[in-house]
Amino acid sequence: MIRCIMSRIHSSVAAGLSLFCISLHVQAAELSPQADQWIETIRMVGKEGQGNAEAKESMQQLMGQSVDAVVPILKGMQGSSPLVKNWLRSAVETIVDRSSQDSIQLPLMPLTDFLLDESNDARARAMAFELIEHHDPHAGEMLLRGMLNDPSNDLRRLAVRQWIDAGTKALSGEPATAKVVFRQALQYARDIEQIRLLADELEKMDQPVHIPHLLGFITDWRVIGPFHNLDRTGFDTVFPPEKSLDFKATYPGKSGDVSWSVLESEDRFGMVDVNKSYPGLLKEVTAYAHHAFYSDTDRTAQLRLGTKNAWKVWFNGELLFGRDEYHRMAKVDQYILDVQLKAGKNDILIKLCQNEQLENWTVEWEFQLRVSDETGKAIHSLAR
Repeated sequence: MIRCIMSRIHSSVAAGLSLFCISLHVQAAELSPQADQWIETIRMVGKEGQGNAEAKESMQQLMGQSVDAVVPILKGMQGSSPLVKNWLRSAVETIVDRSSQDSIQLPLMPLTDFLLDESNDARARAMAFELIEHHDPHAGEMLLRGMLNDPSNDLRRLAVRQWIDAGTKALSGEPATAKVVFRQALQYARDIEQIRLLADELEKMDQPVHIPHLLGFITDWRVIGPFHNLDRTGFDTVFPPEKSLDFKATYPGKSGDVSWSVLESEDRFGMVDVNKSYPGLLKEVTAYAHHAFYSDTDRTAQLRLGTKNAWKVWFNGELLFGRDEYHRMAKVDQYILDVQLKAGKNDILIKLCQNEQLENWTVEWEFQLRVSDETGKAIHSLAR
């Protein structure tokens, strides 16, 4: 029965698509030779509104085009800013709405070709899928079967949802099958809520999931503090750990000498509680956390941070970014920082500040950080 369920999940996309494609009727229409120029004009829109007037005129022209303009517009999203993507998406929606009112069919084969080309813009591919699925839900279902490992997290999320649904259906009569399906879905899931759901279901079936390892959370740190954050000046104050990393050194702290100590987290989602290293309720304080991450090769990666405290992050001695604000709601992957891992040791240093507020909801002095690729797949340190 497991084989039966899995074969339904993995049934041939190609065979289904061949039948789907035979049934297509593409509306023949002339696409203006100026369409590419209009798209390029829209792509030139700047953040401060530069080129708005020209872009609006091009939008009017573009929105009046036939459905044959849809794929070229989607291609125009490649390498464009979020603002431009919004403009181009709006143009596509206008064309599609008008075509639907006129009972004109979309160019489904070109849309399918565009969708299946993983080098195209992820957001544009997701929109192409939306259009196909809206026109033919069965075709959309078949296409998703091949997207469990898609580079577009939007499409991957939908594909994983298929597996979750299949596993949920199997729960009542085929729990062993559900276990296999959930485990497979978990391997490809990148959406945090889907991962949480799958882990919960597997743990109900005595299949524990170590989420910190799965997501690449760093749970072992060296910490030093507390230094001061009087009148919130600690964020900009350069304390000794920012100058050099000497783990045997002792420095003057807020209330006496401070030195490095080990802090480990056993939290399900890798949350590191700095308060555990220091007794009492500490406010107006600053601390640092360090981890040595060992990479097997040079490669691009991301540091994904979640915290409700003011923070700065250094990577191999370079300040990446920081935010001087307090007690925002923390969440997984709240901040994403691009880095270039080098083969061997990579130093990650985090600065965390607490302000003067004393309300219960201001007590947390904590963070979570993981290392991943651009899809959110964990990258693990050789040291672990």
